[in-house]
Amino acid sequence: MNYDKFGVPYTTSEQLCDLLYQNPNLNLEKTFVQDPHQYNDAVKVFFADLPELILYQPNDQSIEQFDTANQKIWHMPEEYQNLDIAQWILDKCISQEELQRVGAELILYQERDLFPLLKQLKYIIDTWRANNIVWGVGRGSSVASYVLYLLGVHKINSLYYDLDIEEFLR
Repeated sequence: MNYDKFGVPYTTSEQLCDLLYQNPNLNLEKTFVQDPHQYNDAVKVFFADLPELILYQPNDQSIEQFDTANQKIWHMPEEYQNLDIAQWILDKCISQEELQRVGAELILYQERDLFPLLKQLKYIIDTWRANNIVWGVGRGSSVASYVLYLLGVHKINSLYYDLDIEEFLR
């Protein structure tokens, strides 16, 4: 199996034959193949119940364009889409130190056009809480973000531990 720069798996006809030989019950419903025409023609003639394969077409977008396009189709209720996430986060602050840190972080998030991501994270966290889903304490450089702490993504207070936001947003 091959993967393009976006993580989309695709295969060649030869690799597909090997995969089917190893596992005849392999689910091929969403398999992308560089040249599926020969396979699809054989399926039509001999195995009408098998799904046709999809032609793999490399995406010529940049990763940034790909991410931006996909963010527009994320499932998110309207209340979260219309949420002023910056104001919601600022309202969580209780001290001047927290306001300064959050203000500085929000500028960095805004410069990188990450407000839609913050809204999506709020929606995910609220959904997890509503369904009693447990998630980790914190992981990697994300714990350097006080904004993510206030959203509930992690439980590490980066102000308390004096963690630099640049560790996360570099």
